Amino acid sequence: MDFTTTLKTSQMIVNELTTGAYVHKMQGLLFKSQGFDKLGQKYLDHYAEEMEWVEKYANRMMDLGYVPEVDITKKCHLIEDAKAYIEADLAIQREGVENLYKLMPALANDPTTYDITKAYLADEEEDLYWSEEQLDLIAKIGMQNWLMRQM
Repeated sequence: MDFTTTLKTSQMIVNELTTGAYVHKMQGLLFKSQGFDKLGQKYLDHYAEEMEWVEKYANRMMDLGYVPEVDITKKCHLIEDAKAYIEADLAIQREGVENLYKLMPALANDPTTYDITKAYLADEEEDLYWSEEQLDLIAKIGMQNWLMRQM
């Protein structure tokens, strides 16, 4: 069986997700330093969750006899304003979910990676909905009230 698509897709996900996870970790630390402990912890937990997905994809690649490459040198800037960060992250999440949907048919010949990606996609959709919910909440109760809930 040819696993070229699986390996290429998994390698891309490992690199992109590792970068995104690290940004979430740093954002979590930043929000905690600003006194927003709940929001900071949300992103620190998100980092840990995303790294579990990285491990699943890396392990799948190694199961297939391929050693993952580490290519995560993308420069990212932290955003101090929580709402601005959620908006920026939401845009990335929307693009990511759309891209995962596009990848699914190409993984159909590899049920194992397909199932991993299907579960990962569901998790990413949940994260996207959380971000949308937070922005809706900010619109309804105001930024200051929302920030108070994040302390």
